[in-house]
Amino acid sequence: MPLPAGGTWPPAPYAPIFEQYRLLDTWYQGDPDRLSTLYSAQPDQTPRTRPSQRRGGLLGKISRFFWGEPTPVGQQRRRLHVPIASDIATMSSDLLFSEPPSINVTNPETQAAIDDMIPGLQATLLGASEIGAALGGYFLRAVWDSAIAPLPWLDRVDADAAVPEFRWGKLWAVTFWRTIEDTSDGKCLLHLERHEPGWIFNGLYLGTPGTLGEAMPLTAHPETAHLEPAVATGLTRVTAVYVPNMLPNRDWRTSAIGQHLGRSDFAGPVLGFMDALDETWAAWMRDVRLGKARLIVPSAYLQSQGPGQGATFDLDRELYEGVNMLGGDAERLDISPQQMAIRVAEHRDTCAEQLAVILRATGYSAQSFGLSGEVAVTATEVTAKERRSLITKSRKALYSTPELEEGIEMILQLRAGPLFSSDVVPERPQVNFGDSVAPDIQALATTAELMRRAEAASDETLVRMLHPDWDATQVSAEVDRLAAERGGMTDPIERMTGLAQQAGALPVDDGQDDADGDPDGEE
Repeated sequence: MPLPAGGTWPPAPYAPIFEQYRLLDTWYQGDPDRLSTLYSAQPDQTPRTRPSQRRGGLLGKISRFFWGEPTPVGQQRRRLHVPIASDIATMSSDLLFSEPPSINVTNPETQAAIDDMIPGLQATLLGASEIGAALGGYFLRAVWDSAIAPLPWLDRVDADAAVPEFRWGKLWAVTFWRTIEDTSDGKCLLHLERHEPGWIFNGLYLGTPGTLGEAMPLTAHPETAHLEPAVATGLTRVTAVYVPNMLPNRDWRTSAIGQHLGRSDFAGPVLGFMDALDETWAAWMRDVRLGKARLIVPSAYLQSQGPGQGATFDLDRELYEGVNMLGGDAERLDISPQQMAIRVAEHRDTCAEQLAVILRATGYSAQSFGLSGEVAVTATEVTAKERRSLITKSRKALYSTPELEEGIEMILQLRAGPLFSSDVVPERPQVNFGDSVAPDIQALATTAELMRRAEAASDETLVRMLHPDWDATQVSAEVDRLAAERGGMTDPIERMTGLAQQAGALPVDDGQDDADGDPDGEE
């Protein structure tokens, strides 16, 4: 299917999805100005009531949020934002890819090629999964440039820069797009890159935000001058994969277009709780502002600054002239201090409960964000306290693993294909995610010792338990080394007896009876 000749972009059926992407991205970025503009649609800060607040649907819903309330007349906007959305997205990425995933194949040359890819791939996955947690997923595409590297690699594309096409839940084709340049007359240059089985198409368009406009030659801009209009990949599969954050997507469950898209960590009622947290925080800071110490003084104590300039009170002035007044002491001119109470405990407890609700809804433990008062010491305690976060990590890994395996296999096939003809042997790898919590080596050693004493496990079982990341060759080599060090003796009592005999502390039993007819060493 060729690139479009014009029309709206993104295509009209995708408009609701991209509107939600814009909403999620605004929360992820956490800019108060963008939040206020998105929800209230009044960038000039002019207080007014808008028809959008009375509408239904997504627009009317978000307009009724705290961020959508008009600023009262005569007040400045002092709304504050708690960046919990970006913290959640970062935590999701750290749980998945703070440790590089284990990627294994059987061919040694292919394994060496994958090992060279891992450092760059891990950095790409860290950034991609963070934004994917906010938007619901991300894309990995094959890219290459001989001026940078001789072979292709995997590059990330955010979900709000792609128009995917699915068949039976699998990515069949996808069109990536980016704005290259905004012109002074309100137009923009758009680059479209379509991936489909066997082909990659490139197109340049001069249009306006929301429309493609007219097609331009790729040589019209330096960013696309080196690209070919069509590239035959030599593969029967698409040179891109979509990695969902989690499934199913509750918002687009019945949508033919969006039902295969991943679910954002902020989906459902989470945005409402985040908005309520911002409202609570803003109210807390309002108490701080109102709680500043103030002095109420008579107008006679104020020093006039001239007509129309108001009057001021000098806090460093030491002497004031007395004022003769009728009425005696009851009507004397006093300076009255005024300071409002700051409701610290009430606001702190409310914020803590709102944070707990947000974390429960997103599937994370308070311990992961350092919100628990207790400090976990051992790995077992850490696992127990962060169990909810680790369950969420395992669920995300379940959806990420097959797509990562497919993407790496696709890159290997592309490298071995007619475009590059490298010596790598394409093979589907096995991807395993690293442990977020390192095991307690002391606890493992104690368990292994008890199992050895009880003769309940072999050397191979114990080695695999202590080194779960080792492959069969490494485990077998370690078992052979242990047997060699023991001199072929596997029983610990037998081994200790042999060592004592070698040191001369015990007689060596040669199978012959001593002079009194008893076996060696016996009375």
